[in-house]
Amino acid sequence: MLLDRILDFSHSLIKKAVQDGDFVIDGTCGNGHDTAFMAELVGESGHVYAFDIQEEAIQNTENRLKEKKLHDRVTLIHGTHGPVHEHLRSEHKNQIQAAIYNLGYLPGSDKSVITTPDETITSVKNVLSSLKKGGLIVLVVYHGHSGGREEKDALLEYVSSLDHKSYHVLNYGFINQKRTPPFILAIEKH
Repeated sequence: MLLDRILDFSHSLIKKAVQDGDFVIDGTCGNGHDTAFMAELVGESGHVYAFDIQEEAIQNTENRLKEKKLHDRVTLIHGTHGPVHEHLRSEHKNQIQAAIYNLGYLPGSDKSVITTPDETITSVKNVLSSLKKGGLIVLVVYHGHSGGREEKDALLEYVSSLDHKSYHVLNYGFINQKRTPPFILAIEKH
């Protein structure tokens, strides 16, 4: 397949944006795949802030980071990603290079615990206020579950309203697949 699958494309975007020494955010650490990926990219002098509201997700991520010997590059926050800016060290505020979110629910877990439009949009707004010029936010939008459509619609409305003089917004997804395939919203600050 010549076209990147959704998760591959999300990592491709992050890899283009993040370098050694950068400060980044994983708004939904889940099972720790994106957190570990970004911890490798930022190197020993960078830092990852990883959020999740579920203790299981924090534990899964911590285990993955320890296994890969990356835990010293990451701050794990057991809580909502809405007030993300409150958890940033003062020297990292306005220095965030990238953020990634996999929206929806934790795979293999309780499907009633989901990301919500209000918290996600609040988080994105807070990250945008700390994002460096040339920085990037990648939202992988899973919307085939109860509450997913509301979050998708709210996000599309919000990102469509961002000033084109300050942000480039990309919508990447497959439109001829059955069910409700995930898609990517990417926001680049310029």
